[in-house]
Amino acid sequence: MYRYWKKRFKTTLEQDEELEAIKKELKKLVKKKFGGSLAIRMVDSGSCNACEAECNALSNPYYNLEELGIHFVASPRHADVMFLSGVMTFNMYHHAIDCYNQIPSPKWVIAIGDCVKDLGVFEKTYAIKGNSIEVTHYIPNCPPSPKDIIAGFLEFAREV
Repeated sequence: MYRYWKKRFKTTLEQDEELEAIKKELKKLVKKKFGGSLAIRMVDSGSCNACEAECNALSNPYYNLEELGIHFVASPRHADVMFLSGVMTFNMYHHAIDCYNQIPSPKWVIAIGDCVKDLGVFEKTYAIKGNSIEVTHYIPNCPPSPKDIIAGFLEFAREV
């Protein structure tokens, strides 16, 4: 039993080292490319809220996205990036477009989750409008883990 826990603990430590390396590089890129601060406006355009739950975990002390200079804002006018989750429903379409238009230039859109890309199980429902907002970067999985989201931010920062 001791060997099992020792092996499991070692795996956790290795994962922590990988996450810390990602966070370290991301912090450097945020400082270099965005002046040390990247503001994100989260828009749920019709999801099951699993992606939002994972994004909430980014604020806890373990992931601590704030220390990297990345933070979520309430107003799109204060944002650099629109974080889009879920399928685009008819009811949310105009709100998402309005949010996008209010973000000052230069602006980017990061899509999170599989629903944004291929509509998932919602493909044949009558309430789906379809996404017409140009997506800059896509973070896959349903839902992506907080570590996947941070790695996605790193890929986005490298691309921009």
